[in-house]
Amino acid sequence: MYTLYGIDESGSCMIEIALQRCAVPWQRVDAASWAEGEGSDELARINPLKQVPTLVTPDGQVLTESAAILIHLGLEFPASELLAGNRAQILRGLVYIAANCYSAIGIIDYPQRWLGDVNEAVHTQLVMGTRRYLHQAWVVFADQFADQLFAPSLAPNALGLMAAAVSRWDDAREALHSLAPSFAQSLTHVDADPIVAPVFARHWPAWEVS
Repeated sequence: MYTLYGIDESGSCMIEIALQRCAVPWQRVDAASWAEGEGSDELARINPLKQVPTLVTPDGQVLTESAAILIHLGLEFPASELLAGNRAQILRGLVYIAANCYSAIGIIDYPQRWLGDVNEAVHTQLVMGTRRYLHQAWVVFADQFADQLFAPSLAPNALGLMAAAVSRWDDAREALHSLAPSFAQSLTHVDADPIVAPVFARHWPAWEVS
């Protein structure tokens, strides 16, 4: 059985969807660096950074980094269609989100990690500037990867899942509705997928684009 360490409103949502697509037995252990409990203690023992999602495979391997987990599952279970489509561009897009979007979100969420002991105005300036960069990175993503989100069967592939999940943070969807509306509509199609929709609804029960 696969064991997924994660928590609601986090990147673990996309791995939950991927595991369902792979049709394998799995369980989720609630855990995160910002949550107290036995699950978080277990997570710290296998991943000292306490990152979520973290996936433990049936043979005991520990996998971290959302993009890497999605790629592994797509290769291990081709019938899941997680890597169906233009594989080179799907892989490129997954790394793009990790490098340009996830990294920016980490700065927005934890500016103190990068600035140390400075006044609040400097924190605010860093967050605002990084959020502008994040939204522009999504616009560039929309220009380059809009046609890469779905498998030939029209099921969302790994890139579609990751884009739909990560764009739910830091007002990215709102920015895309204004700056790249056709791409934003593609993301709503991912949201509506019959496997995706209930998972997203559980993670974000009150979420809507303003």
